[in-house]
Amino acid sequence: MADKTTTETSTDNKRAILHICTRETIRPLRDRVLTLSGFHVDSTLSHTEALSMFWGGHYDLVLIDVEGETGIPQAEHLCSEIKTAQHQQLVAFVCNWRVAIMTDCPDEILRTEFDPAAFAQGVREIVPPVA
Repeated sequence: MADKTTTETSTDNKRAILHICTRETIRPLRDRVLTLSGFHVDSTLSHTEALSMFWGGHYDLVLIDVEGETGIPQAEHLCSEIKTAQHQQLVAFVCNWRVAIMTDCPDEILRTEFDPAAFAQGVREIVPPVA
């Protein structure tokens, strides 16, 4: 079974993010940055589990980590599945500049090179937290 985490459901109206990241060391750090930035975060290491989570909830943003050029086909497949099911769903890839120029599926590209502040700011620009 893939590792997944869910932040506790809150009574406030935090923006919900589904975070898919296959890197075991980076995923919990990004989840924490997003949580501290005012978002509700569900996350998983698995693209397959991400689809199940997507069907089971509402997300303001689906955030897919794309690790290198080899991760593009799997990320694009997940993006396509989500967009086919709900064309209005906002999807963003987290990737480096080389990967960013090789894909066109997501609505947004968040280019960060291990900078937590830039990562949080980029997500806030895509889906501002509820005040």
